Amino acid sequence: MADPEALPPEALDQLSRIGKTDLVIGIPSYENAGTIGHVLRMAAQGAVRYFPGLKTVIMNSDGDSFDGTMQVALGTPVPEGVQVIATTYQGPSGKGSAFRAIFRAAELLGARASVVVDSDLRSITPEWIKLLASPILEQGYDFVAPYYTRHKHDATITNHIAYPLTRALYGWQVRQPIGGDFGYSGALASRYLQKNVWASDIARYGIDIWMTTTALNDGFKVCQACLGAKVHDAKDPALSLGPMFAQVVGTLFSLMETYQRAWCRVDGSQPVPRYGPPLEVEPEAIPVTLPALIAKLQAGIREFGDMWEAILSSQSRAAMERLMAQDPALFAFPAADWVRIVYDFAAAYHQASLDRGQVIAALVPLYYGRTAGFAAETREMTTAQAEAVVEAQARLFETMKPYLIARWG
Repeated sequence: MADPEALPPEALDQLSRIGKTDLVIGIPSYENAGTIGHVLRMAAQGAVRYFPGLKTVIMNSDGDSFDGTMQVALGTPVPEGVQVIATTYQGPSGKGSAFRAIFRAAELLGARASVVVDSDLRSITPEWIKLLASPILEQGYDFVAPYYTRHKHDATITNHIAYPLTRALYGWQVRQPIGGDFGYSGALASRYLQKNVWASDIARYGIDIWMTTTALNDGFKVCQACLGAKVHDAKDPALSLGPMFAQVVGTLFSLMETYQRAWCRVDGSQPVPRYGPPLEVEPEAIPVTLPALIAKLQAGIREFGDMWEAILSSQSRAAMERLMAQDPALFAFPAADWVRIVYDFAAAYHQASLDRGQVIAALVPLYYGRTAGFAAETREMTTAQAEAVVEAQARLFETMKPYLIARWG
Protein backbone atom coordinates (compact mmCIF):
# COMPACT_ATOMS: atom_id res chain seq x y z
CA MET A 1 0.00 0.00 0.00
CA ALA A 2 1.40 3.42 -0.94
CA ASP A 3 2.76 5.52 1.87
CA PRO A 4 1.34 9.05 1.44
CA GLU A 5 4.22 10.49 3.44
CA ALA A 6 6.92 9.27 1.02
CA LEU A 7 5.70 11.01 -2.15
CA PRO A 8 3.57 14.07 -2.89
CA PRO A 9 0.07 13.48 -4.37
CA GLU A 10 1.04 14.62 -7.87
CA ALA A 11 3.83 12.02 -7.99
CA LEU A 12 1.44 9.29 -6.83
CA ASP A 13 -0.97 10.29 -9.58
CA GLN A 14 1.78 10.17 -12.19
CA LEU A 15 2.90 6.73 -11.05
CA SER A 16 -0.66 5.40 -11.15
CA ARG A 17 -0.93 6.51 -14.78
CA ILE A 18 2.33 4.78 -15.72
CA GLY A 19 1.14 1.38 -14.54
CA LYS A 20 3.24 -1.75 -14.18
CA THR A 21 7.00 -1.38 -14.80
CA ASP A 22 9.86 -3.87 -14.91
CA LEU A 23 12.82 -1.67 -13.91
CA VAL A 24 13.00 1.51 -11.83
CA ILE A 25 16.20 3.55 -11.84
CA GLY A 26 16.29 6.05 -8.99
CA ILE A 27 18.51 9.12 -8.83
CA PRO A 28 18.38 10.91 -5.46
CA SER A 29 19.57 14.51 -5.70
CA TYR A 30 20.11 17.84 -4.05
CA GLU A 31 21.64 20.76 -5.94
CA ASN A 32 23.05 18.53 -8.71
CA ALA A 33 22.00 20.42 -11.83
CA GLY A 34 25.55 20.29 -13.18
CA THR A 35 25.83 16.49 -13.12
CA ILE A 36 22.38 14.89 -13.13
CA GLY A 37 21.91 15.19 -16.90
CA HIS A 38 24.94 13.00 -17.58
CA VAL A 39 23.86 10.44 -14.96
CA LEU A 40 20.36 10.27 -16.38
CA ARG A 41 21.57 9.87 -19.98
CA MET A 42 23.91 7.02 -19.03
CA ALA A 43 21.15 5.32 -17.02
CA ALA A 44 18.67 5.58 -19.91
CA GLN A 45 21.22 4.26 -22.42
CA GLY A 46 21.99 1.33 -20.11
CA ALA A 47 18.29 0.47 -19.82
CA VAL A 48 17.58 0.40 -23.57
CA ARG A 49 20.89 -1.24 -24.50
CA TYR A 50 20.84 -4.09 -22.00
CA PHE A 51 17.12 -4.48 -21.20
CA PRO A 52 15.37 -3.54 -24.45
CA GLY A 53 12.34 -5.73 -23.73
CA LEU A 54 11.66 -4.21 -20.33
CA LYS A 55 9.60 -1.18 -19.38
CA THR A 56 11.86 1.29 -17.54
CA VAL A 57 11.08 4.34 -15.42
CA ILE A 58 13.82 6.72 -14.27
CA MET A 59 12.85 8.66 -11.17
CA ASN A 60 14.67 11.72 -9.89
CA SER A 61 13.90 11.99 -6.15
CA ASP A 62 14.94 15.51 -5.19
CA GLY A 63 15.41 17.36 -1.92
CA ASP A 64 13.76 20.58 -3.15
CA SER A 65 16.86 21.87 -4.96
CA PHE A 66 17.13 25.56 -5.81
CA ASP A 67 19.46 25.12 -8.79
CA GLY A 68 17.01 23.57 -11.24
CA THR A 69 18.09 19.95 -10.75
CA MET A 70 14.59 18.59 -11.44
CA GLN A 71 14.19 20.78 -14.51
CA VAL A 72 17.50 19.47 -15.90
CA ALA A 73 16.34 15.89 -15.27
CA LEU A 74 13.04 16.43 -17.04
CA GLY A 75 14.72 18.25 -19.94
CA THR A 76 17.37 15.58 -20.59
CA PRO A 77 16.66 13.68 -23.82
CA VAL A 78 16.26 9.93 -23.36
CA PRO A 79 15.66 7.10 -25.83
CA GLU A 80 12.15 6.03 -26.72
CA GLY A 81 10.73 3.52 -24.28
CA VAL A 82 12.14 5.16 -21.14
CA GLN A 83 9.92 7.38 -19.00
CA VAL A 84 11.37 10.04 -16.71
CA ILE A 85 9.66 11.54 -13.70
CA ALA A 86 11.08 14.08 -11.28
CA THR A 87 9.57 14.78 -7.89
CA THR A 88 10.45 16.09 -4.49
CA TYR A 89 10.35 13.50 -1.74
CA GLN A 90 8.57 13.95 1.58
CA GLY A 91 9.89 13.37 5.09
CA PRO A 92 13.09 14.48 6.84
CA SER A 93 15.63 16.14 4.59
CA GLY A 94 18.22 13.60 3.49
CA LYS A 95 19.30 10.85 1.15
CA GLY A 96 17.36 8.19 3.01
CA SER A 97 14.07 10.00 2.49
CA ALA A 98 14.92 10.26 -1.21
CA PHE A 99 15.53 6.49 -1.31
CA ARG A 100 12.28 5.83 0.53
CA ALA A 101 10.38 7.64 -2.21
CA ILE A 102 12.16 5.48 -4.82
CA PHE A 103 11.34 2.31 -2.87
CA ARG A 104 7.70 3.38 -2.78
CA ALA A 105 7.64 4.12 -6.51
CA ALA A 106 9.13 0.69 -7.23
CA GLU A 107 6.49 -0.96 -5.07
CA LEU A 108 3.64 0.96 -6.69
CA LEU A 109 4.92 0.11 -10.17
CA GLY A 110 5.46 -3.56 -9.30
CA ALA A 111 9.07 -3.36 -10.45
CA ARG A 112 11.04 -6.61 -10.56
CA ALA A 113 14.29 -4.73 -9.94
CA SER A 114 15.46 -1.26 -9.00
CA VAL A 115 18.78 0.50 -9.29
CA VAL A 116 19.83 3.67 -7.46
CA VAL A 117 22.82 5.74 -8.55
CA ASP A 118 24.32 8.92 -7.14
CA SER A 119 23.47 12.16 -8.94
CA ASP A 120 27.04 13.51 -8.87
CA LEU A 121 28.66 10.59 -10.70
CA ARG A 122 31.11 11.38 -13.48
CA SER A 123 32.31 7.80 -14.02
CA ILE A 124 28.93 6.15 -14.62
CA THR A 125 28.55 4.29 -17.90
CA PRO A 126 25.56 2.43 -19.40
CA GLU A 127 27.21 -0.79 -18.23
CA TRP A 128 26.62 0.21 -14.60
CA ILE A 129 22.89 -0.35 -15.09
CA LYS A 130 23.51 -3.81 -16.53
CA LEU A 131 25.89 -4.74 -13.73
CA LEU A 132 23.57 -3.55 -10.95
CA ALA A 133 20.31 -4.93 -12.38
CA SER A 134 21.26 -8.17 -14.17
CA PRO A 135 22.08 -10.18 -11.01
CA ILE A 136 18.53 -9.48 -9.81
CA LEU A 137 16.72 -9.96 -13.12
CA GLU A 138 18.71 -12.96 -14.32
CA GLN A 139 20.35 -14.69 -11.33
CA GLY A 140 17.93 -14.36 -8.43
CA TYR A 141 19.92 -11.95 -6.27
CA ASP A 142 18.07 -9.46 -4.06
CA PHE A 143 20.80 -6.94 -3.28
CA VAL A 144 23.73 -5.81 -5.40
CA ALA A 145 26.37 -3.70 -3.67
CA PRO A 146 28.91 -1.75 -5.73
CA TYR A 147 32.52 -2.85 -5.95
CA TYR A 148 34.68 0.08 -6.97
CA THR A 149 38.31 0.98 -7.28
CA ARG A 150 38.63 4.18 -5.22
CA HIS A 151 41.51 6.49 -4.47
CA LYS A 152 43.28 5.70 -1.20
CA HIS A 153 42.08 9.01 0.34
CA ASP A 154 38.47 8.55 -0.80
CA ALA A 155 35.87 6.59 1.19
CA THR A 156 37.55 7.10 4.58
CA ILE A 157 34.38 6.26 6.52
CA THR A 158 34.01 3.09 4.46
CA ASN A 159 37.63 2.04 4.84
CA HIS A 160 38.05 2.67 8.55
CA ILE A 161 34.72 1.68 10.06
CA ALA A 162 31.79 0.80 7.77
CA TYR A 163 33.54 -1.96 5.82
CA PRO A 164 35.66 -3.57 8.56
CA LEU A 165 32.99 -3.39 11.25
CA THR A 166 30.25 -4.77 8.98
CA ARG A 167 32.60 -7.55 7.90
CA ALA A 168 33.57 -8.47 11.47
CA LEU A 169 30.02 -8.31 12.80
CA TYR A 170 28.06 -10.15 10.14
CA GLY A 171 30.72 -12.28 8.47
CA TRP A 172 30.38 -11.02 4.89
CA GLN A 173 33.03 -9.10 2.97
CA VAL A 174 30.90 -6.38 1.35
CA ARG A 175 33.64 -3.94 0.37
CA GLN A 176 31.44 -0.89 -0.22
CA PRO A 177 28.51 -1.13 2.22
CA ILE A 178 27.88 2.63 1.94
CA GLY A 179 28.83 3.02 -1.71
CA GLY A 180 25.68 4.88 -2.78
CA ASP A 181 24.95 2.90 -5.96
CA PHE A 182 22.89 -0.27 -5.47
CA GLY A 183 20.54 -2.74 -7.07
CA TYR A 184 17.71 -4.43 -5.17
CA SER A 185 14.71 -6.65 -5.86
CA GLY A 186 11.07 -5.70 -5.55
CA ALA A 187 10.79 -8.00 -2.54
CA LEU A 188 13.64 -6.22 -0.76
CA ALA A 189 12.20 -2.77 -1.56
CA SER A 190 8.96 -3.85 0.13
CA ARG A 191 10.89 -5.16 3.14
CA TYR A 192 12.67 -1.81 3.48
CA LEU A 193 9.34 0.02 3.45
CA GLN A 194 7.97 -2.19 6.23
CA LYS A 195 10.64 -1.00 8.66
CA ASN A 196 9.70 1.82 11.02
CA VAL A 197 12.92 3.79 10.67
CA TRP A 198 12.07 6.82 8.55
CA ALA A 199 12.31 9.45 11.28
CA SER A 200 15.85 8.37 12.29
CA ASP A 201 19.31 8.98 10.79
CA ILE A 202 18.41 6.30 8.25
CA ALA A 203 16.43 9.05 6.52
CA ARG A 204 19.74 10.87 6.08
CA TYR A 205 23.22 9.41 5.49
CA GLY A 206 22.46 6.26 7.47
CA ILE A 207 20.47 4.78 4.60
CA ASP A 208 23.27 2.95 2.75
CA ILE A 209 24.64 1.02 5.71
CA TRP A 210 21.09 0.22 6.83
CA MET A 211 20.19 -1.18 3.40
CA THR A 212 23.29 -3.38 3.34
CA THR A 213 22.92 -4.61 6.92
CA THR A 214 19.22 -5.36 6.50
CA ALA A 215 19.88 -7.36 3.33
CA LEU A 216 22.65 -9.37 5.03
CA ASN A 217 20.60 -10.18 8.11
CA ASP A 218 17.08 -10.64 6.78
CA GLY A 219 17.84 -13.61 4.54
CA PHE A 220 18.30 -11.87 1.17
CA LYS A 221 20.77 -13.04 -1.46
CA VAL A 222 23.67 -10.56 -1.85
CA CYS A 223 26.38 -10.01 -4.45
CA GLN A 224 28.69 -7.20 -5.62
CA ALA A 225 28.98 -5.55 -9.05
CA CYS A 226 32.43 -4.63 -10.40
CA LEU A 227 31.93 -1.03 -11.54
CA GLY A 228 35.53 0.15 -11.94
CA ALA A 229 36.53 3.56 -10.60
CA LYS A 230 34.05 5.79 -8.83
CA VAL A 231 34.60 9.40 -9.84
CA HIS A 232 32.24 11.84 -8.17
CA ASP A 233 32.27 15.10 -6.23
CA ALA A 234 34.45 13.68 -3.46
CA LYS A 235 35.59 15.90 -0.62
CA ASP A 236 38.68 16.31 1.52
CA PRO A 237 37.87 14.23 4.65
CA ALA A 238 39.39 16.95 6.82
CA LEU A 239 36.84 19.50 5.66
CA SER A 240 33.40 17.97 5.31
CA LEU A 241 32.71 14.45 6.55
CA GLY A 242 31.91 14.94 10.24
CA PRO A 243 28.07 14.98 9.93
CA MET A 244 28.07 12.04 7.54
CA PHE A 245 30.31 10.07 9.91
CA ALA A 246 27.96 10.73 12.83
CA GLN A 247 24.89 9.54 10.90
CA VAL A 248 26.55 6.47 9.39
CA VAL A 249 28.18 5.33 12.63
CA GLY A 250 25.10 6.10 14.71
CA THR A 251 23.16 3.82 12.37
CA LEU A 252 25.89 1.15 12.49
CA PHE A 253 25.88 1.12 16.27
CA SER A 254 22.07 1.09 16.52
CA LEU A 255 21.92 -1.86 14.09
CA MET A 256 24.27 -3.72 16.42
CA GLU A 257 21.41 -3.61 18.93
CA THR A 258 18.91 -4.89 16.35
CA TYR A 259 21.06 -7.81 15.19
CA GLN A 260 22.96 -8.56 18.41
CA ARG A 261 21.92 -12.22 18.57
CA ALA A 262 23.20 -12.78 15.04
CA TRP A 263 26.60 -11.08 15.17
CA CYS A 264 27.62 -12.42 18.55
CA ARG A 265 27.72 -15.90 16.96
CA VAL A 266 29.74 -14.90 13.88
CA ASP A 267 33.43 -15.81 13.73
CA GLY A 268 35.51 -14.74 10.74
CA SER A 269 34.13 -13.73 7.35
CA GLN A 270 33.58 -15.01 3.84
CA PRO A 271 33.77 -13.38 0.40
CA VAL A 272 30.66 -12.05 -1.33
CA PRO A 273 30.26 -13.07 -5.01
CA ARG A 274 31.22 -10.45 -7.60
CA TYR A 275 29.38 -9.92 -10.86
CA GLY A 276 31.21 -8.65 -13.94
CA PRO A 277 34.90 -8.64 -14.87
CA PRO A 278 37.34 -6.88 -12.50
CA LEU A 279 38.34 -3.51 -13.92
CA GLU A 280 41.91 -2.43 -13.22
CA VAL A 281 41.88 1.37 -13.26
CA GLU A 282 43.68 4.12 -11.39
CA PRO A 283 41.11 6.37 -9.72
CA GLU A 284 41.19 10.14 -9.62
CA ALA A 285 43.26 11.56 -6.76
CA ILE A 286 41.47 12.99 -3.72
CA PRO A 287 43.20 15.72 -1.69
CA VAL A 288 43.75 15.23 2.01
CA THR A 289 44.91 17.94 4.40
CA LEU A 290 46.96 16.04 6.94
CA PRO A 291 47.68 18.96 9.34
CA ALA A 292 43.95 19.76 9.48
CA LEU A 293 43.11 16.17 10.39
CA ILE A 294 45.71 16.14 13.17
CA ALA A 295 44.45 19.50 14.43
CA LYS A 296 40.89 18.13 14.65
CA LEU A 297 42.15 15.18 16.68
CA GLN A 298 44.04 17.48 19.04
CA ALA A 299 41.00 19.73 19.42
CA GLY A 300 39.02 16.66 20.44
CA ILE A 301 40.94 16.23 23.67
CA ARG A 302 39.82 19.71 24.75
CA GLU A 303 36.18 19.14 23.86
CA PHE A 304 35.76 15.44 24.66
CA GLY A 305 38.55 14.58 27.10
CA ASP A 306 36.11 13.69 29.88
CA MET A 307 34.02 11.55 27.49
CA TRP A 308 37.11 9.71 26.29
CA GLU A 309 38.09 9.04 29.89
CA ALA A 310 34.65 7.54 30.56
CA ILE A 311 34.46 5.47 27.37
CA LEU A 312 37.97 4.17 26.71
CA SER A 313 39.51 1.14 28.37
CA SER A 314 42.80 1.60 30.23
CA GLN A 315 44.59 0.08 27.24
CA SER A 316 42.96 2.57 24.86
CA ARG A 317 43.66 5.49 27.18
CA ALA A 318 47.34 4.57 27.22
CA ALA A 319 47.31 4.45 23.41
CA MET A 320 45.74 7.92 23.32
CA GLU A 321 48.41 9.30 25.62
CA ARG A 322 51.08 8.00 23.25
CA LEU A 323 49.19 9.44 20.30
CA MET A 324 48.89 12.92 21.78
CA ALA A 325 52.57 13.01 22.74
CA GLN A 326 53.76 12.46 19.16
CA ASP A 327 55.59 14.90 16.97
CA PRO A 328 53.01 15.80 14.25
CA ALA A 329 55.73 15.41 11.62
CA LEU A 330 56.06 11.74 12.61
CA PHE A 331 52.35 11.14 13.21
CA ALA A 332 51.15 7.53 13.35
CA PHE A 333 47.88 5.99 14.54
CA PRO A 334 48.24 2.19 14.75
CA ALA A 335 45.32 0.21 13.35
CA ALA A 336 45.07 -2.02 16.43
CA ASP A 337 44.56 1.06 18.64
CA TRP A 338 41.81 2.25 16.30
CA VAL A 339 40.01 -1.10 16.35
CA ARG A 340 40.06 -1.18 20.13
CA ILE A 341 38.76 2.41 20.30
CA VAL A 342 35.87 1.67 17.90
CA TYR A 343 34.90 -1.32 20.00
CA ASP A 344 35.08 0.78 23.18
CA PHE A 345 32.69 3.30 21.63
CA ALA A 346 30.31 0.63 20.33
CA ALA A 347 30.09 -0.81 23.85
CA ALA A 348 29.53 2.64 25.36
CA TYR A 349 26.73 3.30 22.86
CA HIS A 350 25.13 -0.04 23.79
CA GLN A 351 25.33 0.49 27.54
CA ALA A 352 23.62 3.87 27.16
CA SER A 353 24.89 5.30 30.45
CA LEU A 354 26.09 8.26 28.36
CA ASP A 355 24.18 10.35 25.85
CA ARG A 356 24.37 8.39 22.59
CA GLY A 357 24.62 11.48 20.43
CA GLN A 358 27.58 12.64 22.49
CA VAL A 359 29.21 9.19 22.25
CA ILE A 360 29.15 9.43 18.46
CA ALA A 361 30.31 13.06 18.50
CA ALA A 362 33.26 12.11 20.71
CA LEU A 363 34.35 9.46 18.21
CA VAL A 364 34.55 11.93 15.29
CA PRO A 365 37.92 13.51 16.26
CA LEU A 366 39.37 10.02 16.70
CA TYR A 367 38.15 9.10 13.23
CA TYR A 368 40.00 12.15 11.92
CA GLY A 369 43.06 10.90 13.77
CA ARG A 370 42.87 7.43 12.25
CA THR A 371 42.33 9.00 8.79
CA ALA A 372 45.47 11.07 9.35
CA GLY A 373 47.42 8.00 10.44
CA PHE A 374 46.32 6.07 7.35
CA ALA A 375 47.19 9.02 5.08
CA ALA A 376 50.65 9.27 6.63
CA GLU A 377 51.22 5.50 6.44
CA THR A 378 50.16 5.24 2.79
CA ARG A 379 51.62 8.54 1.57
CA GLU A 380 54.00 6.86 -0.90
CA MET A 381 51.81 3.85 -1.68
CA THR A 382 49.85 3.02 -4.80
CA THR A 383 46.11 2.43 -4.59
CA ALA A 384 46.69 -1.34 -4.57
CA GLN A 385 49.26 -1.11 -1.78
CA ALA A 386 46.96 1.09 0.31
CA GLU A 387 44.14 -1.40 -0.25
CA ALA A 388 46.31 -4.07 1.38
CA VAL A 389 46.55 -1.84 4.46
CA VAL A 390 42.73 -1.54 4.53
CA GLU A 391 42.41 -5.32 4.28
CA ALA A 392 44.91 -5.88 7.09
CA GLN A 393 42.91 -3.51 9.30
CA ALA A 394 39.68 -5.38 8.44
CA ARG A 395 41.27 -8.63 9.55
CA LEU A 396 42.19 -6.96 12.84
CA PHE A 397 38.54 -6.06 13.37
CA GLU A 398 37.79 -9.78 13.04
CA THR A 399 40.59 -11.13 15.24
CA MET A 400 39.91 -8.52 17.95
CA LYS A 401 36.15 -9.19 18.03
CA PRO A 402 36.40 -11.07 21.37
CA TYR A 403 37.46 -7.71 22.85
CA LEU A 404 34.19 -6.19 21.60
CA ILE A 405 32.11 -9.05 23.02
CA ALA A 406 33.83 -8.71 26.40
CA ARG A 407 33.28 -4.93 26.45
CA TRP A 408 29.69 -5.30 25.19
CA GLY A 409 28.81 -7.24 28.29
